[in-house]
Amino acid sequence: MKKFFLPALALFALVPATARAEEQRFEHDGRIYSYTVTQADGYRVISGIEEKSGKPFKLRIGEHRVRGTVGSQQVNFALRDVDPVVKVTILASR
Repeated sequence: MKKFFLPALALFALVPATARAEEQRFEHDGRIYSYTVTQADGYRVISGIEEKSGKPFKLRIGEHRVRGTVGSQQVNFALRDVDPVVKVTILASR
């Protein structure tokens, strides 16, 4: 699970969130993801969907940990385990 999602997550987990939620899209390994980034209770929350499969994800980014769900699977890992992104194509930002 981390193998598929962590590289893409790095782009958003390590960059400060904007004050407003904006729907955005990116492509990673041939998959297109739509997502929003919001702030809630001192955490950054990334919510979205993998467009082809319809698999939703929701991740809560804390100071040191990432917790959430991808599809129906729980994820929980240290933020330090996120590797830098090699190549991600931003498709849209509104």
